Amino acid sequence: MKVSSEFSKYASHYDSYNSIQQKVADKLLSFVRTKPKNILDLGCGSGALAKKITWKYDKLMAVDFAPGMLELHPKAKNIECIYGNFNDTNLFESLKEYNFDYILSASALQWADDLEKTFQQIRALHVPVALAIFTANTFKTLHVTAGLEPLLIDTCKLNTLQQKYFNANFEVVQYKLEFDNVRDMFRYIKKSGVSGSRNILSYKEMKKLMQEYPHNYLEFEVAFIY
Repeated sequence: MKVSSEFSKYASHYDSYNSIQQKVADKLLSFVRTKPKNILDLGCGSGALAKKITWKYDKLMAVDFAPGMLELHPKAKNIECIYGNFNDTNLFESLKEYNFDYILSASALQWADDLEKTFQQIRALHVPVALAIFTANTFKTLHVTAGLEPLLIDTCKLNTLQQKYFNANFEVVQYKLEFDNVRDMFRYIKKSGVSGSRNILSYKEMKKLMQEYPHNYLEFEVAFIY
């Protein structure tokens, strides 16, 4: 299953399972001090940023590759929702036709097929950025317990990459999300879309993991580039 299909599949549940993403959106917007009028939101999802922006703006272009998410995104005269994949160079070519004051992206760019290429194309738009990207330490204990390699980029590699293209401020924040039981935890992983469509454990292996997982919480690590 493609990542876009995973997010579309659980789009109707997403807002009930994305409390960490909501916190990330709040913190990301705290770095935006200039109150930009023309904004690009890459990987907009169901509209966490759009719902939280408090200043008046002329236009918000919300881009996502999951149609189910775009259907849930807030609609308004000054909001344009478009289907687009930040892995597609054609998207960035079309975005060059617009004049943006700021590029935002919360909890999305970790799914880039080639993050360096995506960074390169974002920089080519010559616009200030505020980006929030989940790192490899997300679900750290789960990966160790299951013997899985992390899906996401290592924090040090991400910092090196952002210095190459943005040389921006880089702040890393850890979050924890607690659950009443392990079953609820795994239900969250499935319905929040954060598994990135990876489902490589057998039923027996999954049952073993649920029995051996040592915490009542999941760890998340997010790097903020601004």
